[in-house]
Amino acid sequence: MQDEDQRALDLAYRALGRRERTVVELRAYLEDKHAEPAAIEHAVAELTAAGFLDDARFAQRFAEDKRTLERWGNDRIERTLLRRGVPAPLIAEVVSTRDRTEELDAALAVLAQRMPEPPVDDRGRDRAWRLLVRKGYEPELAYDAVRAHGG
Repeated sequence: MQDEDQRALDLAYRALGRRERTVVELRAYLEDKHAEPAAIEHAVAELTAAGFLDDARFAQRFAEDKRTLERWGNDRIERTLLRRGVPAPLIAEVVSTRDRTEELDAALAVLAQRMPEPPVDDRGRDRAWRLLVRKGYEPELAYDAVRAHGG
């Protein structure tokens, strides 16, 4: 049993060395590597206690990166974190750090970068709106951003 615990721990360290993961993602990774359930729990507990595995930190960093680098909106960040197994209360906390004004400013920055010329017809406005919705902005906020952008 000790060997299996050590094997799971080694696999977990290697997985976290490549990229940060959520608890759910790490468990799935170890299951794919055919680690025993008890060894998986041991590895998760040890890595959590050591601070290497922290869903709150993961969610915060993920949201900051996606907002800054890819200009994602709160909806897309929320959907992605849910899919990655981050608990809903942690997601709500991360998403609530950006209010509607900041979200609108970010949507306007996306439009300014991707569509420097404001749309002049319904087709252009629809294209701008769809761009923002794909980026994860709420439909109503996307509509407001398109109007503020000059559409």
